[in-house]
Amino acid sequence: MRIGCVLMAAGAASRFGSNKLLSTFRGIPLCEHAFRALPHEFFYRCVAVTGYDQVAQIARRYKYGVVTNFNPAAGASFTVRLGTRQLFDADAALFAVADQPLLKKESVKRLLALYRENPGRIVSLAYGERRGNPAVFPRAYFDELMSLSGDQGGSAVIREHPEALLLCQVEDERELFDVDTAKELESLSEGGPGGTT
Repeated sequence: MRIGCVLMAAGAASRFGSNKLLSTFRGIPLCEHAFRALPHEFFYRCVAVTGYDQVAQIARRYKYGVVTNFNPAAGASFTVRLGTRQLFDADAALFAVADQPLLKKESVKRLLALYRENPGRIVSLAYGERRGNPAVFPRAYFDELMSLSGDQGGSAVIREHPEALLLCQVEDERELFDVDTAKELESLSEGGPGGTT
C-alpha cells in the first residue's frame, strides 16, 4: 500500500511575529521535530510544501521532496492542493503540520498501521473525542482535497464525511498541540499546556 506524506510548512505565521517554523524548540528548529516524527522510510513518497528556503533545506536533509508555495496568503487549501498533486499515484496521503513539536514517531506508526487495517477510512490522531493532526486520507478523497478553497484544510473534507472518520488515540494530548504564538512555544518549552489543537 502506497501511503504518501504531505508536510504543510507554508503558513505565514502572522500571529507568531516571525517565522515560527525556524524558531528553536529543544535545540533545533520547530519544523525539524515534524521531520523527525515523520521519517521518510514510513512512506511511499514525502513532500514538504513551503515557501521558506531554510525549511526546504531541512526537508531535503530528511529526504523529502520540496514543493514551493509562492503564495502562502492563499490559505491552507493551496498548500493542500500543491501537496495532493504530488501524490496522485499514491493509495492514500497523510497530511501533517510543521508546528506540532511534541508529535511522536510511535504515534505516527500506529496511525499508519490503523489505516492499513482500515483502508478506505479517514484516520486521524485524537485525544478522546478531540481530533488532531496528522490525518490519512484515501485516494477516494483526493478530488475533494483538490477542490478546497481559501483557508480550508482537510478538516473540511472530514466534516463532510463524519461516518468515514476513524480515530487513533494518543496517550498525551500535548502531542496534538500546534504552536500559534511565541508565548505558546515558550509555555511548551517549559512543560506547560502548550498551543492549540
